[in-house]
Amino acid sequence: MTDFLLELLSEEIPARMQGKARADLEKLFTDQLAAAGLKAQSLQTFSTPRRLALIARGLPETTEAVSEELKGPPADAPDAAVEGFLRKAGLTRDALETRDVKGRATLFAVINKPGRATADVLADAIPAIIRAFPWPKSMRWGTASQTTESLRWVRPLQGIIALLGGYVVPCEVDGLVAGNTTVGHRFHHKGAVTISGVEDYASALRAAHVIVDHDERAAIIRDGAMKAASDAGFVLVEDEGLVVENAGLTEWPVPLLGRYDPAFLEVPPEVIQLTTRINQKYFVVRDGAGALAPAFVCTANIAAHDGGQAIVAGNEKVLAARLSDARFFWELDQKKTLEQHSEKLKNIVFHEKLGTVADKVERVAKLARWLCEEGIVKGDPALAEQAARLCKADLVTEMVGEFPELQGLMGGYYAAKEGLDPQVAAAIRDHYKPVGQGDDVPTAPVTVAVSLADKLDTLVGFYANRLRPTGSKDPFALRRAAIAVLTTIHTSGLRASLTRLFSLAFDVYYEQWKSQFWIYNLKFDGSKLIVDDSKSDPRHVDTFFVVRQDSADNRPEMTAELLGSQAGRVLYSGIEVEEELLDFFADRLKVQQREAGVRHDLIDAVFALGGEDDLVLLLARVHALQAFVETGEGGNLLAGYKRAANILKKEEFTPVPPGEGLEPAEAALIAALDDAEPRAIAAIEAEDFEGAMAALAALRAPIDAFFESVTVNDADPAKRAARLALLARFRSAVHRVADFSKIEG
Repeated sequence: MTDFLLELLSEEIPARMQGKARADLEKLFTDQLAAAGLKAQSLQTFSTPRRLALIARGLPETTEAVSEELKGPPADAPDAAVEGFLRKAGLTRDALETRDVKGRATLFAVINKPGRATADVLADAIPAIIRAFPWPKSMRWGTASQTTESLRWVRPLQGIIALLGGYVVPCEVDGLVAGNTTVGHRFHHKGAVTISGVEDYASALRAAHVIVDHDERAAIIRDGAMKAASDAGFVLVEDEGLVVENAGLTEWPVPLLGRYDPAFLEVPPEVIQLTTRINQKYFVVRDGAGALAPAFVCTANIAAHDGGQAIVAGNEKVLAARLSDARFFWELDQKKTLEQHSEKLKNIVFHEKLGTVADKVERVAKLARWLCEEGIVKGDPALAEQAARLCKADLVTEMVGEFPELQGLMGGYYAAKEGLDPQVAAAIRDHYKPVGQGDDVPTAPVTVAVSLADKLDTLVGFYANRLRPTGSKDPFALRRAAIAVLTTIHTSGLRASLTRLFSLAFDVYYEQWKSQFWIYNLKFDGSKLIVDDSKSDPRHVDTFFVVRQDSADNRPEMTAELLGSQAGRVLYSGIEVEEELLDFFADRLKVQQREAGVRHDLIDAVFALGGEDDLVLLLARVHALQAFVETGEGGNLLAGYKRAANILKKEEFTPVPPGEGLEPAEAALIAALDDAEPRAIAAIEAEDFEGAMAALAALRAPIDAFFESVTVNDADPAKRAARLALLARFRSAVHRVADFSKIEG
């Protein structure tokens, strides 16, 4: 067994690409070896800004010899068939064997492949790996770049180390010949660094001020930044992403503490943190009270003779310029009110089929007010409308133009600076939330109203225009919006029908469309659409067609030519939007609740009842149902239900009331139903779903006894019909809680 070292030296590799590059190198190397029948005992990859390396331990010195048999055509097959087989096998006719296969002479080829030296395998594999490397972005360079056949790499490739057992593997890629030398730190070491083998690779480079292990550099940065902050009396704001990025930018990391003018702290802390993190890759620190402190930690790539004083001074100067820009944006934005900023929203297209951002703001404002006026959200309607009208204004500010991540947040700051109601400022700040799993969920009523209105407007608008998610594609993030709506409703305990919410949002759209478009209600007549002027409610037409109004023209006549033109577009009716969105939300609810440990089939069982889309009630019923079916009584009742349902599925009958001469088990089941049904109904009406399950649990023993002692398919037609009717009544009683046919198991 022997060890192998591969290093690919280049100009600076972007830090964001290094992690995937290490994984890609390992995969490509493994695949190349596997194709030759080789496998290393262990693999380890490394990266620095200027190199990508791999160490493979425990490689055999040669591949194993392989003997392979190929079955060919019958011995008396036409010459063309035999010649084709010979070409495939790479043999001559006299090298073939003839064997008996089911009484017929058949040709076989036995191909013996001798073992290859591992060095020869690697000599072929290294160029293949380099040329096939899947960099997200790559380039060509030098005079060779004039042809598309030249090598592509993330940055110009400068050298290759390929050592197997200490000996150079002879190979060449685009004029670069593999050797045993590399370079050390750009400033700390001059000249070549000779590597004798795997064992001295890391140590030889460390002597040249290069730490090849990315994890070791990350640990130095993580611990060093924390110590630098602590020594100055501050607390480091931990940022693992920044640790990894700085490790990808340095070969000899040295964390250093710098400071900036405390006057910059008048700028919102999020702005300072983004400025230092995104533009400069610095860590921020806090004081003992948890407030942002006027200091930062940068990571140098050199051990300076003066302890880093000049480096710190240079970074302080650069950061001061960045913070000056941020303060300028902060002050410039405040020279206009949010209402004045919002005038620019008329010039920004939200979506070509949904109008401008100003159009969206108008809809969201009306819907937010309606949500409060309808009592769905217990917030002040006027404040909700005001917050909604201003919630997108910061999109056209200088600060959000520089840092899009601050949208909403900056609007909240500017609203507070204007002296607007704190509820309005909070709603502007948080109306995008929740934007992902683990994000804060708004609970303040005005914020909830604006947040829901914003997301419902997006969902209804895209669905009305037939722009739904398909497969894995969701370009408008509608799945995320639906999850956010569900999470907000559940967290706030809002008692609202989802269908009612969709209907309100659709009504707002329709009101806006009436002011902007000529609207034609349409219906299907056989296979074609015709104008239906008898119905004006957009929720009750099949679909409708809109044409943008032109003040210079009257309403155009609906013709086949107009319907087929590019002047207008067909939209879904309100009912179609509501039905499709309800199905969409049911699927999203399953995804969301699966993570909370709720079974998807139980959600289906409750949704299947229909007529109930109050999310709070739905989830309460689902949770009670899950607790019930996981008990012994629930499991047995489910088994009894499925048995009854299977019998009823196979039998046709006309329901009749039970007659005379009931068997004891029949009478017991009837009595149990007489008792359980009203109790279950009363419990459901009181929203006591645990009580409803308890009422159903009383049916478990009677239904078991019924199947134990009663023959359902009695020879007497009257008894048979009565017993089938009794099972149908049992099924109906269970369906008052959920459709048990949807429950698995």
